[in-house]
Amino acid sequence: MSSSVIAISLVALHVALQAGFIVRALLRPHREPSSRIAWVLVILAIPAVGMSAYVLFGETNIGRRRVARYKTAIALVGPATETGHENREALEGLGADHEQLFRLGQSISGFLPVSGNAARLMPDSDSAIDSMIADIDAAQENVHLLFYIWLDDTNGRKVVEALKRAARRGVVVRAMADDLGSRKLVRSGHWTDMQEAGVRLARALPVGNLLLHPIRGRVDLRNHRKIVVIDSRITYCGSQNCADPAFLPKAKYGPWVDLMLRFEGPVSDQNQKLFLQDWLSHVDDPLTDLQDAPARRRSDGDVIAQAIGTGPTIRNSAMPEVFEALMHNAKDDLIITTPYFVPSEAMHSALCSAAFRNVRTSLVMPRHNDSWVVAAASRSYYLELLKAGVRIFEYPNGLLHAKSMTVDGEIALIGSANLDRRSFDLNYENNILLKSRALSAKIRERQEAYISASGEVTRSDVENWSVGRRLWNNSVAMLGPVL
Repeated sequence: MSSSVIAISLVALHVALQAGFIVRALLRPHREPSSRIAWVLVILAIPAVGMSAYVLFGETNIGRRRVARYKTAIALVGPATETGHENREALEGLGADHEQLFRLGQSISGFLPVSGNAARLMPDSDSAIDSMIADIDAAQENVHLLFYIWLDDTNGRKVVEALKRAARRGVVVRAMADDLGSRKLVRSGHWTDMQEAGVRLARALPVGNLLLHPIRGRVDLRNHRKIVVIDSRITYCGSQNCADPAFLPKAKYGPWVDLMLRFEGPVSDQNQKLFLQDWLSHVDDPLTDLQDAPARRRSDGDVIAQAIGTGPTIRNSAMPEVFEALMHNAKDDLIITTPYFVPSEAMHSALCSAAFRNVRTSLVMPRHNDSWVVAAASRSYYLELLKAGVRIFEYPNGLLHAKSMTVDGEIALIGSANLDRRSFDLNYENNILLKSRALSAKIRERQEAYISASGEVTRSDVENWSVGRRLWNNSVAMLGPVL
């Protein structure tokens, strides 16, 4: 459901209530309406007018000027430049069925699949941060970093110090953080210290004055990406923010359990282009340090990979299309981990369809979600999924924040996107689609570890829920499009 539908619904409700009071007055002409009724009308008018303003002035999602800058940035950066041998080898290694999946990704970001990538699954969140810092300390040319959440905690400060060290020794360092998700850090002394050390900084989608947002853009649209690129040849992709696993702002749900991959090879250039699209939409930067950069050589790895970037300036069906195509493509095995599951009808059908085809289909989510609203909405889908044959597991040891999908032990998708409407319609997201039996096996092994630690939800469990609980879950699910 779009913001325009919500606004129209609110306006319609307001008009209906006013009409009801007018009819009441006509039927009882000698009774004056109380002041209480008048105040109710005024209060109900406020959200209606506010949402109407969003539709009239914020319909371009992030504001017309910002949209124009994003489009200009995408045009300046352009699609990946790898041509010839690498792309031919990658396409030949995909096979006809899998080639169509990567063609879909190409239609979104313009990037062709590239071969010759090496990749390593990080053991845990702290190890991922330590690996990033080691790569930043070894950087010779440039470091590009973007996080939705960057906290002023142990890991967050370690990254701050690493970026300062790199900038002081002459490495070009560009760092971005979402202005809402990282609001405390970008308004702290650490942000100023990095700037003084020579780190080039930008706040993604600045919030500014909330009262002006209805005419300038949409504060609810955020940059949810997690991108790190070092020397244009190493990149990290996954679900992890720049924070400790304990995640102190929501410590009661900790630890946050994430999945992060380190890539080396030409897919790094694609991730860098996604970063630069965001960067140039906020900063006027000639990128002189990158203009004469040598072509990056492939690594010794055999991973075929493709970066996929989605967001409000891309068609809002893009990310769901990728998820659904993977579900429909599954023949034997499909495992999904996600913290937030509020699917569209098409995605819900695709997941059920996989199970109906006798594909071994498993969905793993956290038992204790940091969003009780999303948790209720997610559980409203359980019964239909279970009837179709989908196995559902709830992970109890913290917030399972990993966003991953493995298909038939050969194809995998990892990144920042959840299976919910916010990721589809409101967030900038980045994912990497890959083909590799060895790497997919590693990711699947991690998924199986989550399953082993989880409790399985059965059909009888759901059918024994109280009427009140089912009513609550279903009522919240009606708000799915706006969660």
